[in-house]
Amino acid sequence: MSTIGLAEVEAAALRIAGRVLRTPAIGSETVSRATGTEVVLKLDNLQATGAFKERGAANRLALLSEAERRRGVIAVSAGNHAQAVARHAQLLGISARIVMPRFTPATKVTRTAAFGAEVLLHGETLAEAAEHAHRLEAEQGFVFIHPYDDPAVIAGQGTLALEFLADAPELDVLMVPVGGGGLLAGCAAAALTLKPGIEVIGVEVAAYAAMAQRLAGEEVRVGGPTIAEGIAVRDVGELPLAMIRSFGLEVLVVPEKAVERAIALLAENAKVVAEGAGAAGLAALLVFPERFRGRRVGVVVSGGNIDARILANVLLRNLLRDGRLLRLRMDIPDRPGVLADIAGCIGEAGGNIIEVSHHRLFAAPSVQSAELELMIEARDAAHGAAIAEALQQRYTVRVLSCERPED
Repeated sequence: MSTIGLAEVEAAALRIAGRVLRTPAIGSETVSRATGTEVVLKLDNLQATGAFKERGAANRLALLSEAERRRGVIAVSAGNHAQAVARHAQLLGISARIVMPRFTPATKVTRTAAFGAEVLLHGETLAEAAEHAHRLEAEQGFVFIHPYDDPAVIAGQGTLALEFLADAPELDVLMVPVGGGGLLAGCAAAALTLKPGIEVIGVEVAAYAAMAQRLAGEEVRVGGPTIAEGIAVRDVGELPLAMIRSFGLEVLVVPEKAVERAIALLAENAKVVAEGAGAAGLAALLVFPERFRGRRVGVVVSGGNIDARILANVLLRNLLRDGRLLRLRMDIPDRPGVLADIAGCIGEAGGNIIEVSHHRLFAAPSVQSAELELMIEARDAAHGAAIAEALQQRYTVRVLSCERPED
C-alpha cells in the first residue's frame, strides 16, 4: 500500500493553494438543534465546480511530468470528477478528454465542455464508459486520472480535513460521504494524525453500500435509483479500502428518505444547497441521533450539484412529511355550492389552497358524486390535522402521503 499520511496531505495543500478554494467551516445553530449535536458544516459545495473533487484532481494534475502533460489526460465520470479534471487541466494548459455515459444529463456535459475538455459520450453505464476510456488510454497514450484509487488524488482530498481541523479544532467526530472511498481515506490520514482522539466515520446510502459490504467481508450488492448519485459506486477503490481498514474506520449506511430530509434541512435551516451525496453525513445524524447527541460533529458538505427540479421535489416532499403541506382526497356530492363550501371551511381553519383537481366523469363512484383532490398549505402538522378534522365533519376525507409503505 502506498504511504499516504499527514506529510503527503500537507504537501498537496501547498501544491493546490490558489487553484482550489479554501472553503469555510460554519456552525449552524438550527441544524444543531434539529440533530441534538453541535454541528459544523464544511462547505465544499462552494468550490468552482461545486464539489470537493477539485482537490484530488488539482493535486494529481500538478504532479504530472512535462512528458505526461504533452500526452494529455483522460478521465471517466458522469459528474463532479469530470468537471474537476476538465477545469484543472485547462488551468495548466493540458488537453483533456472526458468519457461520459450516454445517460449523463446534458447540463453536466455542457459544464464539462465549458472548461475546455473534449467530451466523449460512450456506453450505457459508467463501467462501459470506463472500458472505452482505458482503451483510448492504451491506444493513444493519454494519462488516466482515476477519481479515487490514486495516492495523489487521495492526498488532495485529504486537504479538506486539514482545513476543517484548522478552523474547527474542537471537533469530536468527522462525518464523510463515501463513494469510492478517496475522500474518507484522505481525510482520515490527515485528521487521525492531527487529532488522534477524533472519530472519523464514513456514510453511504443504502442502495450503494459497497464500502460497508467490503469492510464486512460481504458480497457487494448495489443498484437502483438514488438521489445520492455522487456516491453511487459499485467498485470502491482498493487503495482507499486498504487505508480505511488499516485505520479501523466505520461506515454507516443511511436510507434514501434520510438523505432527502438532510437536503431539505440544509436548504431550509442552514441556507445551504447540497446534492444527495453532499447531504449524506448530515443524514447519518438524523438516523443515529443517540449516538451523536451532545457531541461536536463536523459534517462534510461535499457537493452542491443538484438539479433544480430534483431539489424542488425534495423540498415539497419534505413539506408533506412535516405536515406543512396537506394532500386530501374527498368524495363529494356533485351539486352547486359544494366547492365554495369546502374552500370556505379551509379558509376558516386558516389553510391556504395550493392546488385543486376536480374529477366528475370517471374517478367518482357515482354519477351523483365527484372526486376532489386538494393540496393545502398549513403552519405545521397539528394545524394540518385541524384542517382535515374540520372537513371530515362534513365530508369523507382521506389524507394522502408521499411515503411508500416500507418507508
